[in-house]
Amino acid sequence: MAELGTVHVIDDDDAMRNSLVFLLRAAAFQAVPHDSAESFLTALPSLDFACVVTDVRMPGITGIDLLHRMQAIDKQLPVIVITGQSDLALAIEALRAGAFDFIEKPFEDRRIIAAVTSALELRSHRQQEDRETAVALIELLTERERQVLDGLAQGHANSTLADHLGVSPQAVAVHRANVMNKLNASTLSEVVRIAFIARGMVEGD
Repeated sequence: MAELGTVHVIDDDDAMRNSLVFLLRAAAFQAVPHDSAESFLTALPSLDFACVVTDVRMPGITGIDLLHRMQAIDKQLPVIVITGQSDLALAIEALRAGAFDFIEKPFEDRRIIAAVTSALELRSHRQQEDRETAVALIELLTERERQVLDGLAQGHANSTLADHLGVSPQAVAVHRANVMNKLNASTLSEVVRIAFIARGMVEGD
């Protein structure tokens, strides 16, 4: 059976974490366990075509804290929050912090499976939109600007690009500025990220 996507399961309760991982793997998801938000953030695996299922009440970084941190790292990553308490205020706080869904324990297997399936479908849709946007932006570039973009994406310095393209470093600097302007990027890292998104090498924000 083909795997349907990656689900990062974060819970300090061994029994609950193992149970969730078993359930998700049985449903053909690639479930990756983490015993704390800290361990997840330290490893910070590739989040391409992924979502997160996290307990809300954990020592150290809580599920709510993690939601806020993920907004800065990858604000479109779907995060499903689970809790053992029926707490409307907590649910509202989690949803306001960007949670994709808020699920109370105990829950039926089909409830978590449905939430994860929807989260991954949303992630896939967002990635496709990001790629289409990146491709459309790159199509605004001239042939020479695309050559400069390709060189930047490979990590080449202006001088190296100048030698390769047979132009002056000053000309490369002008093309680079035009690339950043047309891609609406304020930093070189943003330029490279757009190039990678267009090629499907990384997920969008």
